[in-house]
Amino acid sequence: MRDDSERIRDIQECIEKIEKYSVRGEKEFYEEELIQTWIIHNLQIIGEASSATSEIFKAKYPQILWVKIADFRNLIVHEYFRVDLNLVWKIVKNDLQILKQQINDILENIS
Repeated sequence: MRDDSERIRDIQECIEKIEKYSVRGEKEFYEEELIQTWIIHNLQIIGEASSATSEIFKAKYPQILWVKIADFRNLIVHEYFRVDLNLVWKIVKNDLQILKQQINDILENIS
């Protein structure tokens, strides 16, 4: 079983993977199905890791929007036909950097 620090590192790794392809820009994102799938897949893993993190850990770091992240994962997995690429791109451009900083701060704190 993975512990909380491993799950946080999973989130960090997925953010880096998303950045690898999102840096190509919005036009590439909308034109390339493989990039869309790659980014959505890694957002799914972020949501799963968020969901599986212990409640004690989550309470220690309330600045992370744990529930929203897990809810988006549920949308991706269970209601994939409702996935809005505009929302995905908005998350990548507006929210991912904030989450990245929060995750890096947590990792510095627990290391």
